[in-house]
Amino acid sequence: MLLLGAAPGGHDLTLQIVDESGRPVEDAVATLKPDNGLPDGAARLPATAVMVQQNIAFGPHVLIVPTGATVQFPNRDKVRHHIYSFSRPARFEMKLYGKDETRSHSFPAIGTVALGCNIHDRMSGFIRVVDTPFAAKSNAGGAIQLRDVPSGNATLVIWHPRAKGRDGELPLRIAMPAAAVSKRITLALR
Repeated sequence: MLLLGAAPGGHDLTLQIVDESGRPVEDAVATLKPDNGLPDGAARLPATAVMVQQNIAFGPHVLIVPTGATVQFPNRDKVRHHIYSFSRPARFEMKLYGKDETRSHSFPAIGTVALGCNIHDRMSGFIRVVDTPFAAKSNAGGAIQLRDVPSGNATLVIWHPRAKGRDGELPLRIAMPAAAVSKRITLALR
């Protein structure tokens, strides 16, 4: 489970993401935006991140970064990779580079960036660029915990690369009381 985001004096929001059959959904991203804006002192997500290419795969498969973050793409494979994205938030291309070489790219706009490799068609990965510190990814058991969420009304968005719906997003309205909350959310997948 990945824990990100903190604001002094808030409460934890624990989510259980399941599919329509009740099975846990791994790699779902939850983002929460309080209606009253972000609280002063809210922790920021790290401005740099790493998405490794190893065993002809991106790792992690889904990565969360804040707007403006720089992501490094080290190649740990014995073969070369040619990374690209045609996604609107960040269209880019990293031409052929080999073992133990690293390229990097910055992500200035929110949204989902789908990644591929021109050499290895089966390689896919996703970067979810967010503008809130309240963001986390579900573990293999479908669990997500958003830490120190302020009380009040908010928009909660659940995203997954295989989710049905516009842009793979399930937007929800939530009233966060002045106490810890647990919610089970069913996500329809393709």
